[in-house]
Parts: sequence; C-alpha cells; structure tokens
Amino acid sequence: MGKLALANEIWLFLRQNKKYWLLPIIVVLVLMGVLLIFAQSSALAPFIYTIF
Repeated sequence: MGKLALANEIWLFLRQNKKYWLLPIIVVLVLMGVLLIFAQSSALAPFIYTIF
C-alpha cells in the first residue's frame, strides 16, 4: 500500500463520514512533521527549535 493510496483512503473516510473539520488538523500535523524532519538535517536547527 503506497503513500498515495493511504492519502486517498483518508480522504474517502473524511468525505464519507463528513468529517471535513479534521482536514486542517491533519495538514498542520503533516507540516509540523516535515518541519521537524527538515530541522534535524539543517544548519538552521537551533533557530527552528526556538519557535517551539
């Protein structure tokens, strides 16, 4: 099962159960995860960690 299939399944769940309010929460969590992964391998890590 690929990452795209997982995203499609989540979208189908949200649409079927009319839980559209969960979409912003999921987007923010994914963006935070990407930011933290980027911060580990960057010279900007000390500056990004001060945000949190």
